[in-house]
Amino acid sequence: MPRYAGAVGIPLDQSLWTLLNAGPRCVRIATSEEDEALYAAHASAMSLASKFLTWSVVRGVTDAMLQNSLPVPETENPGAALYHFARQTEKTLFVTLDLGPHLKDDRTLRCWRELLGALPRTGSRLVMIDSGEEMPEIVKQHSTLIQPSLPDEEQLLSIVRATARELNREFPVETSMPQSHLDAIVKNLLGLSRRHAREVIRDCIVPNHKLDISDLPTVVMAKRRLVESSGVLEFVDAPGNMQQIGGLANLKAWLNRRETGFRPDAQKLGLTPPRGVLLLGVQGSGKSLCAKAVATAWNRPLLRLDAGALYDRYVGESERRLREALRQAEMMAPVVLWIDEIEKAFASAASTSSDGGLSRRMFGTLLTWMQEHRSQVFLAATANDIEALPAELLRKGRFDEIFFVDLPSLEARAQIFGIHLRKRGRAPGDVDVGRLAAATDGFTGAEIEQAIVSALMDTYAEGGHGKGLTTEAIERCCRASPPLSVTMREQIGALRAWAQGRCVPAD
Repeated sequence: MPRYAGAVGIPLDQSLWTLLNAGPRCVRIATSEEDEALYAAHASAMSLASKFLTWSVVRGVTDAMLQNSLPVPETENPGAALYHFARQTEKTLFVTLDLGPHLKDDRTLRCWRELLGALPRTGSRLVMIDSGEEMPEIVKQHSTLIQPSLPDEEQLLSIVRATARELNREFPVETSMPQSHLDAIVKNLLGLSRRHAREVIRDCIVPNHKLDISDLPTVVMAKRRLVESSGVLEFVDAPGNMQQIGGLANLKAWLNRRETGFRPDAQKLGLTPPRGVLLLGVQGSGKSLCAKAVATAWNRPLLRLDAGALYDRYVGESERRLREALRQAEMMAPVVLWIDEIEKAFASAASTSSDGGLSRRMFGTLLTWMQEHRSQVFLAATANDIEALPAELLRKGRFDEIFFVDLPSLEARAQIFGIHLRKRGRAPGDVDVGRLAAATDGFTGAEIEQAIVSALMDTYAEGGHGKGLTTEAIERCCRASPPLSVTMREQIGALRAWAQGRCVPAD
């Protein structure tokens, strides 16, 4: 059997064989991991005792059972290839690579339909391997779609061991380490494809001919680069501990209590793990910090979903990107998934839109996932404009709780001053924090931070090199820039009035 790169520990071959045995004439595999799909198709052809012909627009039709097989002449054209397939008289597994875009042509689509009609005569099957899901409607109706799953921890462990054995044939590889260290490396590979996991492990081993816990940062950074290359998911650094987050007493207490829902003994009692929170509030009040607080409190990675990057000009591609991002988040579980300003992401879902219903379809995909997923992916969504949110999102059961992040209280403002002063190498005792907290009633956390930054800038410009920071300097900056609660008093007042009795105060 030919060996394809990255074919270690592939479960797709069994599922494809089972599906082909069940009877569908055409199976579509939507994946960017073409080698894995080819490996699975080859294994299925061997199990089905059939011929195995492949086609690509570059090589044409080739017999993949033979090493160095020459292409069938004049079959590079997709229509010619499908016509050639239809004329076969033996049981064959036909595989096409990236045929989907060519099916926009009416003649090619006609050839595809005639091939489909010819398959039952010989008991043959057609497998279409494409990087995208875009297909004519008739193709979707007469085919079965497979989206290969990402490897779980057990499969990743097999990939790590197989990759180390493979490299050990080239040079001695040292892999002795405690099982806990190996488990940590495997856990951090979750969310990567088999090929990417294999490449990351090779990158760890090749430089020094060994794999141990010191390679964990390499694994984390490689995973971060690969995940962020899609442009949809982004790793976000959360504060190291809750002392770096001021206020939010109610939210912190809620997180403390709900963390117990992840324990196996709690689930045996019928308790379900928490699924998510919606964070409403004034701009700059710290909603994003609340999302980070969840990751900090539970010591989990924080992934931000960039909803703007989901939208694509091709029909169906936006929905596919969202499903892929959610699927990748599930494979990285346990994780916190943060959707910032969710009302902007699905702005047209609450009204009659001019985008052909795309926003509503995207929103429907998200709601279905929120309702049905069983993985430990905790959703933290933030929003500024409550009126822009579709009513379906707010009903009970979508989120465990809806928190309102109000303007910080006197005590919270004092904590925020202390945090931002320490962050810039100043001791809170160097200024009168109580006086500053009293003077900044109506200020958000972001505005308090900016007042400190402005005061530092002023003292530096005056020749003090920022060292002589005083209470008066900070107060002066606070007075010079009215807070948002003053400039947008009516809107913020309406938002706070709406939240009264409808949301749980975060502080």
